[in-house]
Amino acid sequence: MLSSKWVLYVVIAFAVAYLWVQVGTPHFDISRYLKCRSCFVRAIENARNQSAKSLELRATTSLARLLDRQGKRDEARAMLADIYNWFTEGFDTADLKDAKALLDELAG
Repeated sequence: MLSSKWVLYVVIAFAVAYLWVQVGTPHFDISRYLKCRSCFVRAIENARNQSAKSLELRATTSLARLLDRQGKRDEARAMLADIYNWFTEGFDTADLKDAKALLDELAG
């Protein structure tokens, strides 16, 4: 049985990763590239530390879009493909559909 401290820790860690995605999103323009990238990278790191693959996918998708806007299409595609290919099910979810659409766009 999980202790209440452990459950609280997991909930807080997940919330922190999610918040970094939310903080990065409004800054999603070229003039604020560094702040935006930093927020998405923090979200990815936090999600990885918690093994929160769905959140890692969401943050990586956001970072891949930013990298694409910077002309770093190959880097964006490689990064997104790594996390997308981890999944073996759930391909009908919004996050995986979004990631797949971006991967297809980056490949074209």
